[in-house]
Amino acid sequence: MDATAHIDDLAAFVSASPSSYHAAAEVARRLTGAGYQTLDETADWTEAVRPGARLLIVRDGSVIAVAVPSTAGRGTPFRILGAHTDSPGFKLKPKPTTVAFGWWQAGVEVYGGPVVPSWFDRELEFAGRVVHRDGTTHLVRTGPFARIPHLAIHLDRGVNDSFAPDKQRELQPIWGAGDTAGADVVGHLAGLAGIPADDLAGYDVITVDSAAPARFGAGANLFASARLDNLSSVHAGVVALLGVENGDAIAVLAAFDHEEIGSESRSGAAGPFLADVLERVTAGLGGDRSDLARAVAGSWCLSSDAGHAVHPNRSEKHDPVNRPVAGAGPLLKINANQRYMTDGVGAALWARTCAAAGVPYQEFVSNNSVPCGSTIGPITAARIGIPTLDVGTPLLSMHSAREMCHVDDPAYLSSAIGVFLSAGA
Repeated sequence: MDATAHIDDLAAFVSASPSSYHAAAEVARRLTGAGYQTLDETADWTEAVRPGARLLIVRDGSVIAVAVPSTAGRGTPFRILGAHTDSPGFKLKPKPTTVAFGWWQAGVEVYGGPVVPSWFDRELEFAGRVVHRDGTTHLVRTGPFARIPHLAIHLDRGVNDSFAPDKQRELQPIWGAGDTAGADVVGHLAGLAGIPADDLAGYDVITVDSAAPARFGAGANLFASARLDNLSSVHAGVVALLGVENGDAIAVLAAFDHEEIGSESRSGAAGPFLADVLERVTAGLGGDRSDLARAVAGSWCLSSDAGHAVHPNRSEKHDPVNRPVAGAGPLLKINANQRYMTDGVGAALWARTCAAAGVPYQEFVSNNSVPCGSTIGPITAARIGIPTLDVGTPLLSMHSAREMCHVDDPAYLSSAIGVFLSAGA
């Protein structure tokens, strides 16, 4: 796979996906353009689910796509790429507009675990969905619109010694100034959606860094962007799925919302979305619950979420032996306490997969003194009972407003995912 073409396409994907809702819509746009059929969850799928079908289901900010091989039948196993569409940041509160000393500000609530200082002094945009009182939804994005300003060093001489902003008082972004007559952030969003402000009855709107993704550094082999955690995996999955032709398993891309806040929602990995789809696909192929159990037992889920490259300035935070570096391939993520689901059998599958794809990979394990994060992997394994392993692109600046990676690693990951989804190893 051409790493340059892949990173350019990843940049376009991220730019089109400032929120989980936009990401799900962008996945749907790309796949429907390639012949995938969008299914309504309230409809009968009997005619749609058949050998050779290409299917797509969107639930809020989540999306599941299914490529059924022409040889599929009762009990055909699944190869599932699991990822997530959300990223840490700030979410717009109800009654968000405030005015202080001539500055128009927006009330926001912390979403997930952002590296808070990284969000200061950069142009942010608001993006997400707004809902008309009749229940119809509209995607909106403002473009560069707001900014959380630092206090000048002259007024806080200790800022470089420690910085712990009050999350209620100091994180409200400025988005305007002057006469208060125009200060209505909700009205602005309604205008972007083309609906009267009085008809806007709800919204799910977050902040995101508005700067375009960019290559930089010697040889332009570094890449910086918002939301690499975890759009790098979602995009890799879409590219890989589009290359799947007729493998021995049903290929599935499952991109969930709300991973950064625990996944416990109807569109999160802890909800019923994936289980519902797998059951309905098996039923559409003539299978019953026993066939579904056989299919799950023979399936695999590849949980792909961004991971950590060794930070050159803080190497003591990493394991002293397992030291993943930028540009050396995706991570195989391992944890004794099953915060990641990789076991020996999964590790062997990943080794075969990467060998078949012709890409390198690296093992990641946490320093014992540093708490380990987690992914949708353990949730999916426990929720569905499917064998699972965890992988991901190595990053620096994870959960910052803008993250970075080596340009080669996302393409490596996508190539390996393509072999995995095709059951080629």
